[in-house]
Parts: sequence; C-alpha cells; structure tokens
Amino acid sequence: MGDEATGRGDGSAVEVDGIDAAGVEAWFVDHVPGVRAPLAYERIAGGHSNLTYRVSDAAGGEWALRRPPLGKTLSSAHDMAREHRVVAALGGTPVPVAPTVGLCEDEAVNGAPFYVMKFVRGPVLRGVSEAEASFPDEADRHDIGMRVADTLAALHAVDPDAVGLGELGRKEDYVARQLRRWYGQWEKSKTRELAAIDRVHGRLAARIPAQEGASIVHGDYRLDNMILTDAGAVAAVVDWELCTLGDPLADVGTLMAYWPERGDEGISLGLPANLAPGFPTRAELAARYAEASGRDLGDLDFYIALGYWKLAIILEGVYARYAGGGYGRFEVDAGIEAFARLVERLAETAAEIEGRG
Repeated sequence: MGDEATGRGDGSAVEVDGIDAAGVEAWFVDHVPGVRAPLAYERIAGGHSNLTYRVSDAAGGEWALRRPPLGKTLSSAHDMAREHRVVAALGGTPVPVAPTVGLCEDEAVNGAPFYVMKFVRGPVLRGVSEAEASFPDEADRHDIGMRVADTLAALHAVDPDAVGLGELGRKEDYVARQLRRWYGQWEKSKTRELAAIDRVHGRLAARIPAQEGASIVHGDYRLDNMILTDAGAVAAVVDWELCTLGDPLADVGTLMAYWPERGDEGISLGLPANLAPGFPTRAELAARYAEASGRDLGDLDFYIALGYWKLAIILEGVYARYAGGGYGRFEVDAGIEAFARLVERLAETAAEIEGRG
C-alpha cells in the first residue's frame, strides 16, 4: 500500500520526504485523542498531486495525512483547509468519505498545512491486476462499476447549501470558468507548445452547453479515487482537492475520460482497472448515471472532450513537477517521459471527440 517504511524497532524515526516527524508527532499528541507515540509514517502509493501518508502509532491506530506536493504549487488545488472543509461537510451525507480528525494550518509544524482523517482500509483498484485479484468474479466487477455511477449521482444530489458548502465556489458559468482556469494552468506549467490544447480550448469555449443547475463537483472523479470494501461497496471517495460547485456533467465527462474502452490503451496510464472483464462500458455507465440522476446526457461528447483536455493539462503539470523534484527523491521514475507523450495523445483525443459535436 505504501512505498516506504518509516519506523525502526527502537522507536526512532526514519526520514520521510514531506514529514517533519517531530513536529507532526507533537501535533498528533496535542490534537488526536488516544494517540500513543512514537508514530511511524508511510507514503501511500498512487496519486500525482497532493501527498497522502499513513500514520500509525504504538497502539496500532492508523490515520491518513494529506499535504501539498513538495515543490512549487499552483492555485487552490493544494488548499488543505478547503479540502478538509469539503470532506468534513460530506461526512453526514450519503456520499462515503473518510471521517476527518483535524486540520493544521501552522506551517511551522510540517512546512506546509495538512489535515488528518481516519484511515480507511480496503481495495483501491488502480489496475487490471488489482481488480482481478480483489474481485475475481466478473459480476462483482460489473456491480462495482454501477456503484461508481450511483455514487456520483448521490454526490450531485447533495444540496451544497444544506451541508455548508454553498459558498465553496460560484455556481454559474462553471464550464467557462474551468476553461479559463485550466488554460491558465497550462500557460503556467507547460513545458512546450501543443496546438491541440489551444485549438480545443477555443472550440469548447465557443459552444458551451447551457448549465442545468449546480451541484458539488468532485473534479477528479474516477474508480481509483475510491476505497472499496472487501464486498465491493464504496467505503470512501478520496482526493477532493479539485472539488467546487458547478455543472455536474463535467464530472461525468471526467469519469468517461478515465474509463477507457478496449483499444483506448494508448490514451491511458497503464491498464486501468475498468479494462478487466466484467466492468460496464462507457455507455452502460452513462445510462446508469442518467437513470440515477435524471439528467439529460445529450451533450456528453462535449464534456468528454473537456475531460480529456483537462486531463492532458493535469498530466503536463505532473510532468513538470516530477522534472522539478516536486515528488521527492523516492519517486524517481525512469519512464516519466511517457507522460509527455501521453499529454499529446490526450490533447489529440480531446480534439477528435470535440469534432464529433
């Protein structure tokens, strides 16, 4: 589950990038009831933005700690107080999230703000092999896919005002704001010029569908941002750093961009779990969401193109941060140049899908 063990048998700490062991331990002792020092830390594998660590204590207690990347960060995506606010607010809704424990905004403690949740154990399906090992029955994998759609519909049914998130962001003109924001992120983080990014931006901006209502939008909704139970239920949706208010169909488009079909392997990172036999197709997933939410998906191609375009920009940022050492010395990846080529393919796919509209 993690990529670095961080405790010795004598209780002394092992250095972990992103963790000031003494500062974090002192904060835990002061803010987490029942914690027993010494603490050990383990960087959790997966994810390319905010960093997540498992924290364990001498009594076997476990927590998850979230903090920003180690290098230069952009915009509000790494705002720990905001992310903590979202997860805490959703704790009393039908949307499964990890229970929050506390927020530390004092950068003197760990070099950057962080927040802490209870640690939720369970399978995270990042690839085909993990899906097949955790859920060997194809019928179970099909049911998990349908729960992905159901959980997204449940999120979009939450009234932001009723849970204290009504001021999380502007509710109107979401897609126009997303286009501006992500195009701005591209300008800040790009490592080269890509004509497809510019072309898709212009074409999408010229034909934005009318927004029908506003909901809480996850912003990066996908199967591997879920922790499952051993029975295949959704135990917790994670990685809320891009959450805001806006057009719920943008979440559907993002999900579709992360849900490749057979033959799409060239525009995905590795072999995503949903390529394992049994998982529903994109069409089945969309139909299930439409049924659960009551929303019209007639403009779905627009939102899928937006999803691919945004994903290309996100991965360009990941590539730029890797190159700048933003993920620490334990994340050196000889294949990181593949990110650069993947960004290009994603941008071209966005252009192709946009052209169908």
